[in-house]
Amino acid sequence: MLSRVFGFGRRSFSSLSEQEILALAISSEEDDARIYRAYADGLRDDFPHSADIFEAMAKEEDGHREALIELHRARFGERIPLIRREHVRGYYQRKPDWLVRPLGIDAVRGQAEEMERQARLFYVEAAKRSEDASTRKLLGNLAAAEQGHETRAMQLEREHTPDAVREEERDMERRQFILTYVQPGLAGLMDGSVSTLAPIFAAAFATHDTWQTFLVGLAASIGAGISMGFTEVASDDGKLSGRGSPIKRGLTTGVMTALGGLGHALPYLIPHFWTATGVAAVVVFFELWAIAFVQNRYMETPFWRAAFQVVLGGALVFAAGILIGNA
Repeated sequence: MLSRVFGFGRRSFSSLSEQEILALAISSEEDDARIYRAYADGLRDDFPHSADIFEAMAKEEDGHREALIELHRARFGERIPLIRREHVRGYYQRKPDWLVRPLGIDAVRGQAEEMERQARLFYVEAAKRSEDASTRKLLGNLAAAEQGHETRAMQLEREHTPDAVREEERDMERRQFILTYVQPGLAGLMDGSVSTLAPIFAAAFATHDTWQTFLVGLAASIGAGISMGFTEVASDDGKLSGRGSPIKRGLTTGVMTALGGLGHALPYLIPHFWTATGVAAVVVFFELWAIAFVQNRYMETPFWRAAFQVVLGGALVFAAGILIGNA
């Protein structure tokens, strides 16, 4: 473990021979081609045009790898030393984000650009530190190859993803984000903020005991969060509706439901009843306006209509809680 963290047992780049540097370049090109194909596989269903970009980039990496192998065969023979990124101290690493699903289109494009930039800068800096003329030439050629990769990537992007296609892909990704996270989170926040108003304020005005009110609010919030989370998971597996993973939606709904209730339950940790109630009322005000903002921002509901609906509903529940508590 310590050897992996601190780099013990790894070679320094300066200790590598020209043959080993060439072998490292070959293995790096092979790994990058596999990463690009993994990106293509992850994007194929939702973003076919961008998947074509990464398939083409993988073929570019294959071509560079073959050229490097031919160069190695001409200079050093058939046997290529086994040396990879993880064997060299200070060499750039690739984050395994290609294993994560679903892949975000803009994040993947940015990571691909970063991959090419890292490789190019590494070869440029390595060439500056090298004193051997042939090694400097080799490293310079590799840096130029990575610069060519970046240029080709931009050409492929223009070829496969014109502005209309990229805009369509962004809209699709935004829609999926709304379906998987925003809608469930909004439903949970509304339920947690509004449905817990009555029991919390009823308990507050019935007992005038801040600690007992807090316990009621805590129980109502956590109970509502668990209930809403399981309901969201059980109601739709996401396969036909396209709403995404039921686990993600359930967690989002449950957490936001609990937070919505805890927002105006936590002020009752303040021992003074009227101070706690005043703070809780202010928190409720901001919660309701936050719900209206999210509806306007993501659901395209006119702000004042959303505010009227949410504030009116919250005010009715709030008033019901106070009336019941004073009964």
